[in-house]
Amino acid sequence: MPLAEIAEHGYVLTPGRYVGAEEIEDDDEVFSEKMDRLAAQLAKQMARGVELDALIREKLGALGYGV
Repeated sequence: MPLAEIAEHGYVLTPGRYVGAEEIEDDDEVFSEKMDRLAAQLAKQMARGVELDALIREKLGALGYGV
């Protein structure tokens, strides 16, 4: 990186100034609908996590390792 280019940017070394940023494609999904969908998905995943935690505790307990 030439010093002159860094000087042009006021000696700011933020990488985005020099390498660019990936453009994000808009999915045209309404924000509130997207958040509702993602929150529902997260709730299902968290519930499944609780089930898996209980199963892991059970299996470890059967091996003599209480958690």
